[in-house]
Amino acid sequence: MKLPREYGYVVLVLVLYAFLNSWMASKVGRARIKYKVPYPTLYAIESENKDAKLFNCVQRGHQNSLELMPVFFVMLLLGGLRHPLVAAGFGIGYTIARFFYFTGYSSGIPENRLKML
Repeated sequence: MKLPREYGYVVLVLVLYAFLNSWMASKVGRARIKYKVPYPTLYAIESENKDAKLFNCVQRGHQNSLELMPVFFVMLLLGGLRHPLVAAGFGIGYTIARFFYFTGYSSGIPENRLKML
């Protein structure tokens, strides 16, 4: 099997998404410190932490991206075998949308995850 010459763009999008995921993880780490939510607690409990909603919004924005990442990677890599430029284009669009989804969600107002700009 021979990879298309443009398949590098597909891999580049995958690497870009990996960097985005690392950035989101660092935001969750900083939110853990700021809102005093120690490991291994996944989500803060509102009755125990006054900032639980703020932390949970950051955590949930990242968690949702993690949940969908395997499907995104498989579809990107497989679609890129036949149509690398189309797959890379959609992949970069999805990555940008994920950035805005996370920044909106982590604002503490969950409805902001649906606003692109």
